[in-house]
Order: sequence, then C-alpha cells, then structure tokens
Amino acid sequence: MKEVDKKLNVEIYQTAAKGDMLTKISPVFEGEAAINVVLKPDEEYQTITGFGGSFTEASAHLLNQLGKPNREKVIKAYFGKDGAKYSLTRTHMNSCDFSVSNYSYAPVEDDVELEHFSIKEDQDDIIPMIKEAMAVSEDGFKIVSSPWTAPPWMKDNNDWRGGRLLPKYNDTWALFFSKYIDAYKEEGIDIWGFTVENEPLGNDNNWESMHFSPEEMTSFVQHHLGPKLEADGHTAKILGYDQNREHLNEWVDVMYKNDAASKYFDGTAIHWYASTYEVFPKALQYAHSKAPEKHLIQTEACVDAEIPKWKDDAWYWKKEATDWGWDWAPEEDKHLHPKYAPVNRYARDIIGCLNNWVDGWIDWNMVLDKQGGPNWFKNWCVAPVIVDPENDQVYFTPIFYVMSHFSRFIRPGAIIIGADVSDKELQVTAAKNPDGSIAVVVFNQDENSKSLNISLGEKTASIEISGQALQTIVIN
Repeated sequence: MKEVDKKLNVEIYQTAAKGDMLTKISPVFEGEAAINVVLKPDEEYQTITGFGGSFTEASAHLLNQLGKPNREKVIKAYFGKDGAKYSLTRTHMNSCDFSVSNYSYAPVEDDVELEHFSIKEDQDDIIPMIKEAMAVSEDGFKIVSSPWTAPPWMKDNNDWRGGRLLPKYNDTWALFFSKYIDAYKEEGIDIWGFTVENEPLGNDNNWESMHFSPEEMTSFVQHHLGPKLEADGHTAKILGYDQNREHLNEWVDVMYKNDAASKYFDGTAIHWYASTYEVFPKALQYAHSKAPEKHLIQTEACVDAEIPKWKDDAWYWKKEATDWGWDWAPEEDKHLHPKYAPVNRYARDIIGCLNNWVDGWIDWNMVLDKQGGPNWFKNWCVAPVIVDPENDQVYFTPIFYVMSHFSRFIRPGAIIIGADVSDKELQVTAAKNPDGSIAVVVFNQDENSKSLNISLGEKTASIEISGQALQTIVIN
C-alpha cells in the first residue's frame, strides 16, 4: 500500500537582520523542531480588506523629481505583480502636514454650494501617482480618503489648525465629500471610502486639524454626511474615529450605540501612535464586539519624529528609534514610548492587529526624502522608501520588505485562521487566501534562530527561522 505523503508543500520568504530581503529560501529543518505551530483552517476570523500605504503630496512631489526609470521602479515595487502588490491605500483631502503648502479644494469664502470646488491642487502630483499605480496593479487597489481639516472659512477659529466645523456649514462640508468623489471619478479614480476626520482629537494644533467629539462626529455622519452620499448615489464607505487605540472604546460606544447612530458607519479607523509596542488588544476586541460586521482598519502608521537613516539597513533592526512620546508623552505614559527597532514595531503591530480583528493595515507616506519630508511643519518621519532626488537615488528600507511580507502574500478576501503556537515569544498569524493557499507570517525577535514544526491536519513541515527575522511561509 502506497504511503501518503505527510510533508507540507511550502515556499518560504525571509527578511532578516543578517541581510535577507524577502528572499526565497529553503531552510527545511532536519532535526526535531523545538516549537509547534498548529494551523486551524476551520477556526475563521475576519476577512481581509487589504494592506498598503498612502498617496501623499510629499510622496508624489518627490516622485516627480526622480528620473523616469527610478519613478517607475518605485511604483512597480509597490503595485506591480512582482512587488508588494498593495491593495488598500489612503490619501488626504485638502492639505496635510505632508503637503508642500496649505491648500483647500474650496478656497472661496462662504461658497456654500461649492461652485468653485476644484481638485487642481492634486493634478500635478497625487493624481498622476495614483494613475501610474493603477496602470501597473493587476488586481487593483482600494483608496480611503481623509480630510485633515475643512477650509478655514468653515471653522469657528478661521484657521487651518484646530477649531471646529461651524454647524451652519454641516451640509456644505457633507457636499464637499460628494463633490470630491465626483471630481476623482472624472479623473478615472474610484474612491472606496472615507474617514470623517483625521485625528479628531487634534494634534496640539501643530498642523492641519479639526476637532470632533464622538457625539459631534456621529451626529455629522448620521444627519449630514451619510444622507448626502446616499442621496447622491455614492456607495463609498464611511469609517469613524481615525486616531489612536487608547480612546477606541469611548468612540465605538457612541458610534454604535443604536441602529440610528451606526447606520451610515461602515467601520472604525485607528492609528498606532499611542504606543511603540502596545497593540491594545482589549480595545481592538471591544471595538469588534460592538460591531462585528463592520470594518476595523488601521489607516495610518509610521516611525514618527525620526529622520530616516540612509542606506543603513542595520539601523532599522536596532533598538535606537524613538517616537514623539519619548520627549513629549506625559510621565505616566512614558512606559508606552521606549526605544524600539523600526522593523520590530511594524512586524509586531501588524501581526498583533491581525490577531485581534483588524482587517486592513495602511502605512503612511510611501516615499520620503533623506530629511524625512517634505513636510511644511518639519514633522519629519520615516517611510519604507527613501529617495535622494538631487542624485536620483532610491533606497528600499527593511520596512518596505516587512510590509511586503503581508501585502504580497495575504490578499483581499483572505480569512484569518487560528494558529496555536507553543512558544509565546514567537509571533505568528495565518490567513487562508481566496486561491486556497495559506500564508503564515512568523516573526522571531530573538537573536538566535528557532526551529518550527508547522502542521496542517496530518501534514507537517519543519522549518528554521533565523534570529531577528520575519518569514512568510506559503502553503499551497
């Protein structure tokens, strides 16, 4: 009688401190593996919407300054069939801190009917970047658009920064979203969804912002934005909140308190800046429990308050980076903002999110320069791709490859499945793709390599993962 083959058919891709960059490897372990990873494909969780980054004016402005070969190289790396295959992206409506200047699509004061509405500010940079990405993306991608602020004339402080939307302009601001969809549609670009306001709690009035309380945002969506999009025949998703996870509970309590409040919300958006390593799993679980059928999407993340290191891969693996909270967090929150390795921050957070009901994860700027800009407020940050436009050079940081481990191999429509891991220090998430393949992402933060025994039913594969390494194991 023929013996049944009990070996799993796997492909292994590794990014590691030792130098691998999404490298296809064959580290099959011959001895007895020390760690057991048991996959449970019948234990199903959330359906994945996608992974990706953001089309900002800063990124598009920099790409405009590169030579054509390098510009195409970056676009293909993010969206091409042999690249990261980004599937979920974000852009800003009006300007943000990662703009070259302050601007609005409705610059004429008291233009209540928005007769002078125009997206011409985007036509030299953001729109061409999006169109080039669309041209190379075989599967396409979704776009979430977020305003940092309404035009100053619509606000109670008549300023780009801080303040609140004047109630008399509620309908005008709702019309603004509808006109934006139409204007982008004319350019051949579909907008999949909106967040109502980027960081409604504010950013200490440093750059473009506008304040909403949970009650104010819910009322605006319930009585103005939702009905307006519906009346105009638009199906774009509406995501509420759009800030840090430590305040998530109080927002979802208001957004989803009853059917009338929750009717027009398609989900909740979150950011990661409350901590460099704390995922806030209880808050994510709570948000899911309040609205299990709705989206929970990470819409922004970056290594903030740092000037990127140029062509220094090792730095991205070292526990040297800090964030805004290292200097500015209140004393009682300092423990949430230690030094960290950028690679660890991304890998830990994405895996932690996927294991706690998050269905989409969007990075911030796709491209920045060696200073961590351009940014009109000089709010320098790191991006996965750093460029030197003066010398027409491009640097793909290790963060780019970390993002690719998820975006390339866990596709829209994938379902997160159960995975039992015998080593609690090893981070693991697993997803069943629409094509039937299973992608298992494993992060080993330790200096030493580890051996794993991955089992799916009666079939197994013994694998070794290097120290300080991220692996995606594809089971066909």
